[in-house]
Amino acid sequence: MKTKNASLWKSILLIIVLIPVGLVVHVGGGFINTIFSIVLFMALLWAIFNIFRALSGNRSNKSKDRMPNLSREKEAHYESLGMTNKEIVFFRDTMAETKKQIKTLEDNMNQVAKLKAINLRYDTLKASKAMFKEIVKEPRKLHLCDRFLYNHLPNLVELTNKYVEINNHELKNKDTFDALTQSATAIEEVSQLIVKDYADFVNDDLEDLDVEISIAKQNIDREKVYDSYKQEEEI
Repeated sequence: MKTKNASLWKSILLIIVLIPVGLVVHVGGGFINTIFSIVLFMALLWAIFNIFRALSGNRSNKSKDRMPNLSREKEAHYESLGMTNKEIVFFRDTMAETKKQIKTLEDNMNQVAKLKAINLRYDTLKASKAMFKEIVKEPRKLHLCDRFLYNHLPNLVELTNKYVEINNHELKNKDTFDALTQSATAIEEVSQLIVKDYADFVNDDLEDLDVEISIAKQNIDREKVYDSYKQEEEI
């Protein structure tokens, strides 16, 4: 983005310089001045082309970052949970940012063999994506995921960004390898925290399931006692 903006301003500055120079050359006349005028005209066209390309690139990036429209189905789902418009906007903004972070994490994990190994060992991406899906299903539990959303996931993305950057250095010395080792250790630790975040988040559902299973067993036992009592009466 910074490179595109710099190119845009350079092109604008070039146009500002070329226009008065072109006018001076045009007044002078002569064969050499004519050639020079053509060169200036081509440079002017090139600068204008760069401006349009930079502007169209900015619009393209904005469209990519733009949040998708809220479907009626999703809107009805949020409203059924009693969420206000402000809460819906906050939730969607948070999840859009989380989705981008998970995508960046996935790109980083797939770039380096060491990060791939860490991901396979701890299921880091699988846990992150599963956590994302669970939060989307239960927006009202967003406050229970603050460590994952605002600490562990952003921290892991930053750590893997730095790891990939350092690993791509063409020349590596002892300090470089030490930094990579320390970074990998930190990435493993945060990966385990993310897996724990997911386990803690779904633990309530597991407890609810245990309760439901227990109630179901009690009902089955009651049915057996009732059937046994009924059979005795018939005899």
